[in-house]
Amino acid sequence: MKTLVIIPAKNEAAKIGEVVSGVMAQGFEVAVIDDGSSDDTGVVAKHAGAKVLHHIINRGQGASVKTGIKYGLENGYEAMVFFDADGQMRADEINKVLEPVSSGSCEVALGSRNLGVAIDMPRVTRMVKKLALIFTLLTSRLKLTDTHNGFQAWSAGALRQINLVQDRYAYASELLHEISRLKLRYMEVPVTIIYTQYSKKKGQSIFNAFNILWDLIFKK
Repeated sequence: MKTLVIIPAKNEAAKIGEVVSGVMAQGFEVAVIDDGSSDDTGVVAKHAGAKVLHHIINRGQGASVKTGIKYGLENGYEAMVFFDADGQMRADEINKVLEPVSSGSCEVALGSRNLGVAIDMPRVTRMVKKLALIFTLLTSRLKLTDTHNGFQAWSAGALRQINLVQDRYAYASELLHEISRLKLRYMEVPVTIIYTQYSKKKGQSIFNAFNILWDLIFKK
């Protein structure tokens, strides 16, 4: 199955080369969306072998994912995997996440750190994730063990149907709403998420969780 790994990135020059190289070593093509970086993120990603798509200004992670999806659909990819740029996901688990989609068992595979392993997850992150689980159950009726996990695999057919309007972090909840609205076949896959000092500095705060809720209610 022709697969594209989509990596949104803003100011990730310190890590993006290592992340791209790790993904490509697993045999996948990579599109890095350089979301208005002020450092050499795009240059480093291109040198590592990625196709780099540029946002002149910072538009947000949701907008970056939409740019990657658009590129993937226009270039005939049959599946797409969403992957983070900060090194907290394991490239050797991409095949495990992709397999249910490539085999036809489901249309969307969602990584779950609660079924898998979360190493050194901050306490505030655990709190935000629990609140997100309750919010997802109430709004989309999806029964999940993990939400807002950016490690996902989607079939191209499913991606052609979804309607994403959120440009920033609220897109993650919007993706789940689309799974529910379209009644897409989905399953969770255990994954490992490693919270390093580097990734913790870029993580979500409790205040950002309220910003996400605001976007979902008032920016629909």
